[in-house]
Amino acid sequence: MRERLFSVPNLSTDRRSATPAQPNRRKRETLEEKSARAKEIAERLARAYAEVECPLAHDNAFQLLVAVILSAQCTDAAVNKVTPELFRRYATPLALSAAPLADLESLIRTLGLFRAKAKSLKRCAEQLMQKFNGAVPSTMEELTGLAGVGRKTANVMLGHAFNIPGIAVDTHCKRLANRLALTRQQDPVKIEKDLARILPPHEWTGFSHRLIIHGRRTCYARKPACERCEINSLCPSSLTGAK
Repeated sequence: MRERLFSVPNLSTDRRSATPAQPNRRKRETLEEKSARAKEIAERLARAYAEVECPLAHDNAFQLLVAVILSAQCTDAAVNKVTPELFRRYATPLALSAAPLADLESLIRTLGLFRAKAKSLKRCAEQLMQKFNGAVPSTMEELTGLAGVGRKTANVMLGHAFNIPGIAVDTHCKRLANRLALTRQQDPVKIEKDLARILPPHEWTGFSHRLIIHGRRTCYARKPACERCEINSLCPSSLTGAK
């Protein structure tokens, strides 16, 4: 089996230093070992965040699709503030496809990129009517063919709307997957493939979602809270040196 390497930071370096710690040793890890470590990480995160529920308020697949499109470069809380009135006025793809663009922009004005998102919502609704008779499709190829939908959005839809395994790679998932040495890739598609190779499909949706939660609550970008991290001993980037 081909061996893979991941770096372990110099734990003696002052964590307050502005200079990144330099590797002082390398540990060899086979694909099987990495897979076993990933499964243990998944198990610990599942215990820490037992319930994996989509934080975007929705009642059906169409509403979830709209909410996920709106969530790009925006907090879930901000999206949840505008969607109730949006869904009240435009409850179906047919209604949304006929909505005046100016009205959509007004309803979502508090969100970043609201003009582009309003255009994407309207075009997406039109596509749903033209190609799928108003139903939200349930395949990666069909979903990513919709306006405003990339692989991350499609994987969220697959996992949370259709119970089809999918790995949603956002900025948190990307950062943590690299910090945990589960991948060396920066491209989301390649990260998705790396994680899919070391975890069984039934873990994909929950694992990527929990990485996102963990990145928001504990494994911060600038100063991760390693001292209270549930997966500290499995992380080669840990600042505490826990074993």
